[in-house]
Amino acid sequence: MTQDLERIIECTSIDAVWDIVLQNILRCGFQNALYGFTRFHTKNGFGDTTDHLVLTNLGPDYVKGYFDEGRYVHGPLVKWASENSGACSWGHIDEIYDTLSDEAKETVKFNHSFGLQYGYTIGFNNSTTRSKGAIGFSLPPFTGSQEEADEIWKEHGRYIKMLCDIAHLKIMSLPFDLRRLTSRQREVLEWVGDGKTSADVATIMGLTTATVEKHLKLARDALDVETTAQAILKASLLNQFYRL
Repeated sequence: MTQDLERIIECTSIDAVWDIVLQNILRCGFQNALYGFTRFHTKNGFGDTTDHLVLTNLGPDYVKGYFDEGRYVHGPLVKWASENSGACSWGHIDEIYDTLSDEAKETVKFNHSFGLQYGYTIGFNNSTTRSKGAIGFSLPPFTGSQEEADEIWKEHGRYIKMLCDIAHLKIMSLPFDLRRLTSRQREVLEWVGDGKTSADVATIMGLTTATVEKHLKLARDALDVETTAQAILKASLLNQFYRL
């Protein structure tokens, strides 16, 4: 366990962290995994899907149907993870099935069509109300039972949860390349975030003020915000500043 955690701590990219998580999930007996995180959750929803970090070894057809078409919003375990932290057996779905909305039942049916029926979900304990993250893992499609998943969790659950908690914390510290900024766009935002005016930035970077303003506009467009202050906040939340 210590070696796996040390490897995660030393990672310099989100992909490297995810590879370690997948290796160990597979070793424990689960096959598919799906991680989701947003810093833009509100009481009205999870925010723009293009601001979500999604990591999975499930195929593009599943990702399209579950995320791009919005089914995840109605997922019973997504709802559970948005309100709770810790681990939840997928047997929870059977317990509450009769109380689910039609949209939630359709989402369950969609997951079953891909063989995703037995597994566990972990909801992470985040430090702010706008940060929400979770990871789910399932048995190989169309095989096994929830009892089998429960046995795996009984044997490996403590290790899996610690691994995923550390991975989640590490991922949150790494740059999210969800909305790409050029090096110039990043630099002008960094200087403005340090309190410099556009004229100051132009002098520092050897550019014209008009060019600095152009880079700021392009940065706002890339981040899909209206003001430079919003761009600075969003770039900071996505760990885009002062990158190596």
